[in-house]
Amino acid sequence: MQAITISANAWSDAGHAVNHLYDMLYMMGRDDIPVGVGGDGGISYAGDVQRDVGGYLPLIDQGMSTDGGCRYRQAIPLSGRLDVDTNSGVRKGFLPRGSRAYRPLRQPTAQRVMADALSAGPTSVLLLGTHTNLALLLMSRPRLRRNVERVYVSGGAVRAAGNLFTAAAANPVAEFNVFGDPFAAYLVLHSGVPITMIPLDATNTIPVTEAFYSEFQRRQRTYEAQYCLLSLDGALARQRRRSDSHDNTGFYLWDPFAVGVAISSMRHGDGETSNEFAELEYMNVTVVTSNKPYGARDDGSNPFFDGRTTPKFGLREGGVHSGHVETGIRDPFCLVPGSNRGRCQDGYTKEVAGPEAVQMLVATRARPNTNKSSPLDKKFMETFLEVLNLPQNTGRFNISTQFPYYREVLYKPDSIMNVTRRGGKPKPVVFDMDMSPGDFVSLICLLKEPRHEIDLKAVLVNGNGWANSASIDIVYDVLHMMGRDDIPVGLGNATALGSPTLGCNNSYAIPQGSGGFVDSDTLYGLARSLPRSPRRFISDDLDHPERRHPSAFDVWRSVRKQLGPGQKITALTSGPLTNLASIISLSDMDAGSVIERVYVVGGVVRDGGDDRGNVFTVPSNRYAEFNMFLDPLAAKTVLESGLNITLIPLNVQRKVSSFEGVLGALKQHTQHTPESKLVRRLLLLLQQLQREQRKFYHHMDIFLGEVLGAVYMVQGSNLEPSVEVKSICIVANTTESINGLILVKKSAKPVDVLYSLNTGAYYDHLANSLVNHKQSAPIGSFGEQKAIWSRPQKHLGTDIAKDRK
Repeated sequence: MQAITISANAWSDAGHAVNHLYDMLYMMGRDDIPVGVGGDGGISYAGDVQRDVGGYLPLIDQGMSTDGGCRYRQAIPLSGRLDVDTNSGVRKGFLPRGSRAYRPLRQPTAQRVMADALSAGPTSVLLLGTHTNLALLLMSRPRLRRNVERVYVSGGAVRAAGNLFTAAAANPVAEFNVFGDPFAAYLVLHSGVPITMIPLDATNTIPVTEAFYSEFQRRQRTYEAQYCLLSLDGALARQRRRSDSHDNTGFYLWDPFAVGVAISSMRHGDGETSNEFAELEYMNVTVVTSNKPYGARDDGSNPFFDGRTTPKFGLREGGVHSGHVETGIRDPFCLVPGSNRGRCQDGYTKEVAGPEAVQMLVATRARPNTNKSSPLDKKFMETFLEVLNLPQNTGRFNISTQFPYYREVLYKPDSIMNVTRRGGKPKPVVFDMDMSPGDFVSLICLLKEPRHEIDLKAVLVNGNGWANSASIDIVYDVLHMMGRDDIPVGLGNATALGSPTLGCNNSYAIPQGSGGFVDSDTLYGLARSLPRSPRRFISDDLDHPERRHPSAFDVWRSVRKQLGPGQKITALTSGPLTNLASIISLSDMDAGSVIERVYVVGGVVRDGGDDRGNVFTVPSNRYAEFNMFLDPLAAKTVLESGLNITLIPLNVQRKVSSFEGVLGALKQHTQHTPESKLVRRLLLLLQQLQREQRKFYHHMDIFLGEVLGAVYMVQGSNLEPSVEVKSICIVANTTESINGLILVKKSAKPVDVLYSLNTGAYYDHLANSLVNHKQSAPIGSFGEQKAIWSRPQKHLGTDIAKDRK
């Protein structure tokens, strides 16, 4: 194994995937293997391919940045990506943690790692995802093609039906890996490199049967075998179905089988009869990249041709790439009235004759097991379990055996809740966040406030803002660090209100590379320094419904039940308003009766001024702010609901978005807490990235301004604020250029708008709160946690003995 690169435009998200791989390699003692992911290069309008294109987008949609839509990726359920990013919770619960981690601008890119590996000499390439990374390499470094000995492709469906279970109504013939970027697959298969394809035709013949599962349970002698079985358990828990034909669980050994076929070919040769695991035959195949009639488009579906004087990449008008290109899983062109089988064939690995045909070896079925005494009917299944349990090159430990005194401890505060504040009980607060870096600073600030004043009852997160849903595990880690494992975390929607559950409405505006998802999903590389919480996301298990992860509404309902007589909830939102809008308009129509006030961080109020928005990836939209733009209908629902609302718009956020102001206030203190050190380290990093790489990190002050919401909600009049009542309305679900726009209109609902404050008092309070040793973190970092787990422990209870008053 020379190197691993990650497909960043399919079933996993880059930041979560790279750290997952680092942990697996650490378990296996292979920290020597480089891992490449992403990159911030682009492809120019003229078709010039830069050397570090990240592969976040399919080639047909790749421009000069990493933001963009999800033409093909929308076929993958967002819940599926969450399950893969977390491995259904198994990843965090089992894998050890080493020293390697994603770091902004230091992480090796996919192109760099792949180029280094191929430059060393003849190399075999296994493609277990989309073909984007290899296609980009062959386009930008064509000389390296001669070093590609053979490409083994896991994917395609030649004579079998496709597997786009979410999109068969538009495309019944494609397979996910090829469909994720059909043009990239076309380039790889037509590159002249020898190809062996292991399509659904073959993998459909190697289902996970009950007999295999039982045998797998019996053979658990290594850590890697245990991890693979737990991973399989997670997959099967989500896919409980049976087939009378072969006691089929509905799950197949797709990629493992492809790897087995590839290894056997490397050892025994690439002939039709030499492979020990699969029957292979030569076929003439191509990849369909557009639909007939060719050259007759008038719908803007094909950026290679539409709106251009000359086709991109020198493609030929009227050729096989010049037809209609599927725009999404509900593309009207693809749907056939009265039928559940569509007519589009994008990504179809089709047998053809003539100049488009590429001869390649294709696996057609798994070979039977010749060991008649085995309960397993396929040769590969037998070998798979044998290899996983070999004592050679085995895993060294899991997280519980990595440390001699490992224990999972839940930190919870003492009974200070019995203390009442002056004038009554503590104020119940619910914090709704989209897990941007600023939101984590806000969360820490809320946790630092005296509990007899502010009682943070719950955290709600959504996955349609600046981080993917799997980043909920970072929330758990921050709460663990702060000794608040008692606070429930509810997982909200991953799509905007009223939008299809499959898609990326408006979130396409967030970069996927530097300064975007890959950084937020890793807390800019700092997530790995946090102590590891015993709590984590766990996928739904039909056999154990009690393990279901709580939704945002589940948590809201629980908080509401806990309210005492006369108590009402104060809500702080610091992301798209999806969760709160869903609660008040769909799930709990009477929620307004228990909401005292909502503090909304976001929006731009243009009241005779020319304040601009911050949606920098959509130049046509000059006046929207991201939290409003990402879900304008939710913003409209909340802000026009008649609730008591205080709006903290971008106008005033910009007045406290000075890194120098916050860092200067922190520098005045000589004694620090673990949380102040973490915040300082994060802000210093964001400041450094903004200074040194403005192209990708010019917007870092957006996150700093978000913290104002938490501080103002607590401090209020102490910040000498200027607040005005304005009647506002939101432009929602119209055109991209005005979505999220806030208009001042006399006939609209009135809200309080924060316009200014004493910035010096703000910075001082923020710093003073963070360095206050009361309610400080009982465990400050993963390094501290490792030290605890490495020595005998006298006593660890579930309550914190520290002064949390």
